[in-house]
Amino acid sequence: MRRHLADLSRRGLLRGATGLAGLAALGPAFSTRAESRLPGGMTSEPFRLGVAAGDPQPDGFVIWTRLAPDPLAPDGGMPPAPVEVAWEVAEDPAFRSIAAAGQALARPEWAHSLHVEVTGLRPQRPYFYRFRLHGEASPTGHARTAPLPTADADFRMVTAGCQHYEHGFFTAWRHIAQEEVDLVFHYGDFIYEYAGRPIGAVSSGRSTVRSHAGGETFGLADYRTRYAQYRLDPDLAAASAAHAFAVTFDDHEVANNWTGDVGGRGETGPDFDLRKAAAFQAWYEHMPVRRSALPQGPRITAHRRLHFGRNLALHLLDTRGARDDQPCGDGTKPPCAEVARAEAQMLGAAQEAWLLDGAAARPATWQVLAQQVPMFARTFPNGAIGMDKWDGYPAARTRLLHGLHQRGATNLVVLSGDVHSAYAATVAAEPEGPALACEFTATSISSEGDGSEQRRGSAALLAANPHIAFHNNRRGYTLQHFTGRHCFATFRALPFVSSPGAPVEDRARFVVAAGDVALHPA
Repeated sequence: MRRHLADLSRRGLLRGATGLAGLAALGPAFSTRAESRLPGGMTSEPFRLGVAAGDPQPDGFVIWTRLAPDPLAPDGGMPPAPVEVAWEVAEDPAFRSIAAAGQALARPEWAHSLHVEVTGLRPQRPYFYRFRLHGEASPTGHARTAPLPTADADFRMVTAGCQHYEHGFFTAWRHIAQEEVDLVFHYGDFIYEYAGRPIGAVSSGRSTVRSHAGGETFGLADYRTRYAQYRLDPDLAAASAAHAFAVTFDDHEVANNWTGDVGGRGETGPDFDLRKAAAFQAWYEHMPVRRSALPQGPRITAHRRLHFGRNLALHLLDTRGARDDQPCGDGTKPPCAEVARAEAQMLGAAQEAWLLDGAAARPATWQVLAQQVPMFARTFPNGAIGMDKWDGYPAARTRLLHGLHQRGATNLVVLSGDVHSAYAATVAAEPEGPALACEFTATSISSEGDGSEQRRGSAALLAANPHIAFHNNRRGYTLQHFTGRHCFATFRALPFVSSPGAPVEDRARFVVAAGDVALHPA
């Protein structure tokens, strides 16, 4: 079945529709087209932003779409009225064996997005889903339900994120669509908030490959348009339809390097609260998440926990919403006295307690912390550290790792991204202390352009940090495979993203044995 799915993704998952959402090159026509019956005078396909599924449980998952016949127009080209949409989930891609079906109301207040929480399905098996509106059918999506809590099940997943539209093509997502995996963890930076630049414009040594629509995102309409532009990308659409996702956010979903109630430029107060409220609403409207993630103005509860049999507990964390402002004025620099503050918060007290208690309450072979910024120590040869990473909050890192260890949470694996380079490393609670976890940091999908095999100064960085086993500066993603005895990680890279069609190439593979944190080449 999975190999059949890979074939489906290469054909664009076109069962039930004749093309990926929004792809003129694949043809906009549907065999079931009935334009005269679309609501509000709509005359084009409403599912141009595609489909996605998320947060699988043993009995179901979330299925998502957003009605937007004119995605970059105000309100996506939709009338200001609720629209009832049919959905169905089947055991086969031809939808001969329907497992669940129903109606859902797409409301204008939420950009006509739908978040259907499907239940009643069987565990650990593939399903196919689609939406229908008056004769128009969405692209077909695919997702797998989770194993039962008692199942001794292998689990394969991808870690990916940091997809700057202007820096390159999303070819990595096309390759991810063809992977045989159970889940994609998107760690964040789904969009970038920056104003559009002309194609060919050079910024920080990188040429703009394709342009953002509009200026910097501040209001709800801005963020909605930006998400729509990203969702129109054919490679991202293919991956979104091919696998279930577990999504979190990092900084660029709001603004670069924001933390808690402080914007990346130091903004505070009502203006930044309004921006966060707009950003969180648009994020929710475009992500396959459950109603528990519904934002309340500038506040959102995004941390949650997914279980996949008895081998894997996936703790999805938010390292932005409740953390302190970066010490020492942010940036990468030698630490000032503020770095040593004992009360430093990265997760916030409530989320930290939730993580510690949850990891202890239900043991799993592998406890996986799925979060955004590197947790492993990364000290540059001049003594500088990244203030926006866990290095800027060492007391929080020490407190968390010791707390997990004291509660008997073993076989800790940290997943991260943000730094646009791939790393494999071990994580200690304090300098010179024993390793308590291993970490796999995924590089970016496209951010920072083509990249290189190594950054300037990488050799010196590795020499100064012997716990770092691997570094690569190409674009790509990381594949993890968890069994009852081992965790495997494969780092996959693309030689270029400045033009489409790059192949995917493996750069390294590591294995960690249960009961150990040492990284061994595999």
